[in-house]
Amino acid sequence: MVTKQELRKRRHWRVRKKVIGTAERPRMSVCFSGRNIHVQFIDDLKGMTLAAVSTTEENFRKADAKKNRANVPFAKEVGRLAAERAISKQIKAVVFDRGGSRYHGKIKTLADAAREVGLVF
Repeated sequence: MVTKQELRKRRHWRVRKKVIGTAERPRMSVCFSGRNIHVQFIDDLKGMTLAAVSTTEENFRKADAKKNRANVPFAKEVGRLAAERAISKQIKAVVFDRGGSRYHGKIKTLADAAREVGLVF
């Protein structure tokens, strides 16, 4: 019997085989932990992170430090902020790495928010 974690790992390997970031089109890597959301724009050829956003940053930590910030409203805000930071670094087009997650819910909301700001993928 295959577990959910094994299925996620298989999806992640399958996606990473095909998705490679370059300087012109970096890889937009999305990671959802149990409590936070992390987005990075990565140039795989140089092995460099060009820009990053996370809900662990000061502007996302309001009053409650124990609050779960890996949900749909925070995903929308992180997607918007990630796209703004990427555009400020002259990154207009990216390849999307969903990190083994299925494309719905939080992942879809984050991607749609980034597209609304003007990021192309």
